[in-house]
Amino acid sequence: MNLKRFYRGPWLWFLAIGLLMILVFQLTGLGSGQEPEKVDSSRVFDIISQDDVDNAKLIDKEQRIEVTTTDGDVYEANWVAGQGDQIAQRLEDLQENGNLSSYDIEVPQDSMFVSLLFSFLPLIIIIAIFLFIMNQMQGGGGRVMNFGKSKAKLITKDTPKSTFTDVAGADEAIEELHEIKDFLQNPSKFQSMGAKIPKGVLLFGPPGTGKTLLARAVAGEAGVPFYSISGSDFVEMFVGVGASRVRDLFEQAKANAPAIIFVDEIDAVGRHRGAGMGGGHDEREQTLNQMLVEMDGFDIKSGVILIAATNRPDILDPALLRPGRFDRQIVVDRPDMEGRKGILKVHAQGKPMGDDVDLGVIARRTSGMTGADLSNVVNEGALLSARAGRNVIDMETMEEAIDRVMAGPERKTRVMADAEKKMIAYHEGGHALVGHALPHADPVHKITILPRGRALGYTMSVPMEDKFLTSRSEMMDQLAMMLGGRAAEELVFHEPTTGAGNDIDKATSLARNMVTEYGMSERLGARKFGSGNTEPFLGREMSHAREYSEEIASVIDEEVRRLIESAHDEAWEILTEYRAVLDDLVLHLLDKETLSREEVLEIFAPVATRPSRGSYTGYGKRQPSSQPPVKTPKEMAVLGARDLDEVSSGNGQGGYSGGEPWDESDRRGEHEDGSPGGVNGSGRRPDESGDDSGDQA
Repeated sequence: MNLKRFYRGPWLWFLAIGLLMILVFQLTGLGSGQEPEKVDSSRVFDIISQDDVDNAKLIDKEQRIEVTTTDGDVYEANWVAGQGDQIAQRLEDLQENGNLSSYDIEVPQDSMFVSLLFSFLPLIIIIAIFLFIMNQMQGGGGRVMNFGKSKAKLITKDTPKSTFTDVAGADEAIEELHEIKDFLQNPSKFQSMGAKIPKGVLLFGPPGTGKTLLARAVAGEAGVPFYSISGSDFVEMFVGVGASRVRDLFEQAKANAPAIIFVDEIDAVGRHRGAGMGGGHDEREQTLNQMLVEMDGFDIKSGVILIAATNRPDILDPALLRPGRFDRQIVVDRPDMEGRKGILKVHAQGKPMGDDVDLGVIARRTSGMTGADLSNVVNEGALLSARAGRNVIDMETMEEAIDRVMAGPERKTRVMADAEKKMIAYHEGGHALVGHALPHADPVHKITILPRGRALGYTMSVPMEDKFLTSRSEMMDQLAMMLGGRAAEELVFHEPTTGAGNDIDKATSLARNMVTEYGMSERLGARKFGSGNTEPFLGREMSHAREYSEEIASVIDEEVRRLIESAHDEAWEILTEYRAVLDDLVLHLLDKETLSREEVLEIFAPVATRPSRGSYTGYGKRQPSSQPPVKTPKEMAVLGARDLDEVSSGNGQGGYSGGEPWDESDRRGEHEDGSPGGVNGSGRRPDESGDDSGDQA
């Protein structure tokens, strides 16, 4: 046992109090001697008259008599007020008659020490409590009286650290944070130019994208103290504790400057003030106000930078996001395919990867995954290989690891009836066949009827490349593919099942977004309905009425139904046309249970891709142009000479083909002949964009 901790802890005080209580019992006689048997006073007199009593004692103050027999038994009786003299006279008569050898009349006197002890006992207890509190206040951060101190964890130079080499898939964020490292290491370089060091950096993006890792990498690269704390650690049940912890945290950082303060999940303390059902001035608002004051109080030369991370930047208080507090707001988004490949390389280091493992294929299959998901995939692959007793992680194991992360572990013990198994095969086959026949659907990568997680089977479609915009035709193909399973059930078994419940949910949500969010309804036009705020608990929509009438709501429902029915009909047509291919696919699924992309393509060889949908005309008044989009120099480089001449003649107002050098006339937006310059005759430089539509994508 740590004696120093024992002496400074509460156990010593408990021991002292216990010894004091034992001493009091000993001095007062409590708990000692034989306990007398309580009887009536008449019973005591009978015992005395039988000449069995050795001694009798009257305790006048307590109106109590005790008799001790010759056998050593002790009896006790009480008398009522006024009977004391009568009892004493009776004892004297018994003694004269020879029935009692002796008796005593005792008038107890309190001990001087006991009287003093009980007089000063409250004072002694108060002093002991005071000393205990003082002892706690002198302890470390985990002691009772330190709830107002910061709970931030300090990472120093001696702590194993992360660097930017440990981060992949976030090149833009790393580039921005490189400057933060330079600010901390060489601030005079920027101050000599009159530049102000950023006071705060906000990292925001989906969970698992590496925001915390980026903050640790900055501290590791800069070699400065790194204070890490969660936003929820500031707020406690005691009023003022959060503000006290904020003050203490910033004082510690300033004392060890240059330093970095990292607040993870800052939305726990930085939520929009006045929002929500509670409202008012609560402890969280007081903590946020103190944080705003501390950030305003930063000295330019203090060398302290606050880095915060959140998944919900939309709910943060505007005062927290203004320049001068969080000067930099860096998006840490899901990585693209090259980013995923880089992340996989980082996590594959130190693991025995097989020669057949292609990280590019894995990166293509894991579209939409974050860095945390990819780390989990590689770790699952290592666990599966170790479980199977293999020395390397092969590609088959990595494929299984991806399936486990995306859909859950395979449920090998679930036994299904043959009829249900066939129904699941037709359902998944419907998804795959419809998706393969549509021109804008993602290619089918895998089909399985093995239960995995909560799914009884699934069809995996993998995009060929990362996409950031989705067209209306692509959404319609997605709707048709979602409803392909339901259409197959109706076509083959003449009634639907509950297996399409999740598909219907996703299809309805997509169709409603097409109508209300993206303006893809020809009947309603390019209009947005509803505020789009999906977080009513924030309190921002509690008093807001709906922004459209009942008639418009009815039209929205009709348009959603029209989109779903149109996709459902298209899926039905495809399955009806290629029913023989569907049956062939089901037979292969029932035999092998899982089909790869190559096997699926072989079965779907007779299926022809359906033609693209017609042009979107809105209300029918806006007819699209027959002229195709312009060709970029990269696209024109792969064209033949004849095609190049044809395209160049109509490629923008000046027939731009990428061959002319850039000159000042292009910078001014005109050619020597006075015609507009720049790409496509727009008067812009090649690196300037004239379309801002991508900002909201």
